[in-house]
Amino acid sequence: MSHLATLFLFAAASAGAGVSFVIQQAVNADLRNGLGSAAWAGFVSYVGGTICMLLLGLILRDPLPSPGAVGQTNWWAWSGGFFGAVYIAISILLVHRLGAATFIALLVAGQMFASLAFDHFGLFGIPR
Repeated sequence: MSHLATLFLFAAASAGAGVSFVIQQAVNADLRNGLGSAAWAGFVSYVGGTICMLLLGLILRDPLPSPGAVGQTNWWAWSGGFFGAVYIAISILLVHRLGAATFIALLVAGQMFASLAFDHFGLFGIPR
């Protein structure tokens, strides 16, 4: 595959992830309205994601990480689920109040500012 074709494929996949991201916000917010609970809507979202990742691991035939590999990871590497839960909870609560476009625009602005800081200071293992 040529470099240009690979670049196009990566760009299309990234755009598809962006579409998936907006769909996730909309369906999670709708589930919150239906269930009357942001916490349970977030739980359902994580259960669905966990099942998908389990299936992906099985399809790719990835071996379980060894205890040694688990022990060598940084303590903060295990906090991703916490930050994901914060993000999911905030999005579930605010998408219907702000609208999808406003929420996503503010979310992207936050991501850009954080990305600049992470790149500049080399935070959490990101190269400077």
